[in-house]
Amino acid sequence: MSPLLAAAAPRPRTPRTLVAHVEDRPGVLARVVTLFRRRGYNIVSLTVARTHLAGISRLTVVVDADDDTARRLEANLYKLIDVVAVDDVTASPAVIHELALVKVRASPRERTDVIELGKVFGARVVDVGHQTLTVELTATRDAVDRLIAALEPHGIVDLVRTGAVAMARGDAPPASADPNPYAHHQPQPDGVDDPDGAADDLD
Repeated sequence: MSPLLAAAAPRPRTPRTLVAHVEDRPGVLARVVTLFRRRGYNIVSLTVARTHLAGISRLTVVVDADDDTARRLEANLYKLIDVVAVDDVTASPAVIHELALVKVRASPRERTDVIELGKVFGARVVDVGHQTLTVELTATRDAVDRLIAALEPHGIVDLVRTGAVAMARGDAPPASADPNPYAHHQPQPDGVDDPDGAADDLD
């Protein structure tokens, strides 16, 4: 392949996991979603919840992107006034798990088979109906996918997945080498963001 054709070839896209620490105030999630919409990013999953630090929430987003797109996304997230810190944990040692609840058809005669199958994947039964079982699994996305595939022949009645949450392994601090990356962060007053609620695109 010529260098020109190689340069023009589409870059491979893989799931990238970004963790952003943001100010816990109304409208932040909408600003982040607007940023993704403007740039046309394909969100695989998005989760957000409060942290142990007052006024700070943790947002975990999985997006299909190549290396260049991931870097641009991280830079654009930093341009949002509500974003405190961003960390791409895709290639870092990290625990990346999601939770799934799967309701499966299971008559009294079939329950033992479903329960034993769930145990193979580390899943546990959290609800029993007259003709169904609900199993819960917290694991990697691949493990959740395999459990769902294994349960499909029994008949899946309902399914919900939380999307990924991620945390660095070992003693690594969150989002920054700073032991307290929020120590010097001053929350911005309401009303200082741009009216569209999202960062301008990078050139």
